[in-house]
Amino acid sequence: MRRFSLSLVEVAIITGVVLRLYRALVVTMGPSGSWLWAGGTFAFGLLLLCAALTFHLANYPVQRWVWRAPLFALIEVAAEAATALALIWLGREPFGTSRATWSDWLPMMGTTLLTRMVTVTAWALILAGVVTLVRRTVLRREKVEEEPTEDPAQA
Repeated sequence: MRRFSLSLVEVAIITGVVLRLYRALVVTMGPSGSWLWAGGTFAFGLLLLCAALTFHLANYPVQRWVWRAPLFALIEVAAEAATALALIWLGREPFGTSRATWSDWLPMMGTTLLTRMVTVTAWALILAGVVTLVRRTVLRREKVEEEPTEDPAQA
């Protein structure tokens, strides 16, 4: 699993395909008009995206996340775009209450790119803040533990 998580391209492509198929399944099979269903499935999709990004970024120092996170989003959206094209060709890509057509593809992918970039960037910033805070706390604690304490009896 570690070797797989090191590959930005592989993790992003699999994430993109899974998210697009998940979206198609949820929109097609879910009960219409249920806010609880819509909110829950949206949250689960968001969790999948953030988990996949974390799975990859955890292998690298925070300084490398500056280019890895946006590139992850671009590759993930490209994989979603290819999956959406395949679903449109099969007549299975949902678009509102109907099926998507070839002319719907570009606007759908523009929206997907915007939302993924915002989500991935926001999550990477939150994650970087947490990682930095934890590392500083741990390093400070280790530094305090390493300092020799003077014993007055030995002096």
